[in-house]
Amino acid sequence: MVETVRYTYRVRPGAHAENALLDEWHRCRFLWNEAVHQQRSGGKPTFCKLSKLLTAARASTSWLRDGSQVAQQQTLRTYAAALNDSYRVTGRDRPTIKSRKKTLPSLEYTTRGFTIRDRRLRLAGGVAVPVVWSRELPCEPTSVRVYQDSLGHWYASFVVRRDVEPLSSAEGRIGIDWGVTTTATTTDAAYDLPYGGHRRRCAAELAKAQRKMGRRKRPRGHAPSKGYQQARRAAARLHKKAARQNAHAARVWARRVVADHQTIAVEDFKPKFLAKSTMARKAADAAIGAAKRELIECGVRAGRKVVLVAPAYTTMTCSACYAIAKQRLELAERVFRCEYCGHTADRDRNAARTILATVDLDRAGVDDVRHCSPPSKDAGGAVRVRNPQASAVGKG
Repeated sequence: MVETVRYTYRVRPGAHAENALLDEWHRCRFLWNEAVHQQRSGGKPTFCKLSKLLTAARASTSWLRDGSQVAQQQTLRTYAAALNDSYRVTGRDRPTIKSRKKTLPSLEYTTRGFTIRDRRLRLAGGVAVPVVWSRELPCEPTSVRVYQDSLGHWYASFVVRRDVEPLSSAEGRIGIDWGVTTTATTTDAAYDLPYGGHRRRCAAELAKAQRKMGRRKRPRGHAPSKGYQQARRAAARLHKKAARQNAHAARVWARRVVADHQTIAVEDFKPKFLAKSTMARKAADAAIGAAKRELIECGVRAGRKVVLVAPAYTTMTCSACYAIAKQRLELAERVFRCEYCGHTADRDRNAARTILATVDLDRAGVDDVRHCSPPSKDAGGAVRVRNPQASAVGKG
């Protein structure tokens, strides 16, 4: 089995190369914003139309001709793909203007726009940057994305194809319910993902850096001082450290779950609404979205059966008799009690068992697959099924 993956490496461009990359990024950003303007003026610009406009613009503008045509075409190709996805899925969340101050540089190159010689990445336009080769590429890359993060570090992400060694078959089945106190509660307590609290541990240091930013911020219209830039980098460094810790913990947990279970039932939980609640800070620290994404990607890559279950009624449904409670449980109620059969269990554990029961062969047939619902961005190759109310077999 062959899969397409990304191998990311740190690159260390010099002053000349970094200025060349930033100049190329401003050209690509200009083209992106022009495409957004055309879309807002009426019509749906396709990649073919945008390519013709790019050819005419490069013929009449020397500033665009000085840049790489490959990177500029890839920018328009990415825009057209994002526009088609927005129309196909929701009709909203269409591509927007890329601000000079708020958008981080990102450049795409195909095989015509880059080569690897003498262990250096050579981009179109005569830009050569050294790469920190932490591991060898399995084959020749088909494309590369060069981008800068919030700390000012540059990275190169290569797209390669590699052989996948299939995992040994597993017989286990597991259901997963997402939460804040415990990030992931499963049907087997040995596979729970506890709340890490990585951002909470660096909260005092982060608050100190943010206070420095507030004191050193200059009035609008003035260039930021060197002290402000140092405080901003310190805050960004803490944010990225916590994000990397969450991603590492989620990746280790996902691999352990996938290695021992063939069927993985995952609550299709979207934590976006928690950002407007009193649990916003702790929910952000729990990084539910990152853990969910790692689990789905790892499960689909390993060939496991990953099913996304709609979260509606999972908390109200009894995992023993599948009866649905008449009233919703408040957040303060952490114990589920069934008024029909008397079953008592932890609220999240009961929801995880209900999620697993929803994808059983006798309850989740072909009719339970939700074909009309638009797939979420992190769904991957997972199957989506309805909530327990649509397939309840007990009292309701």
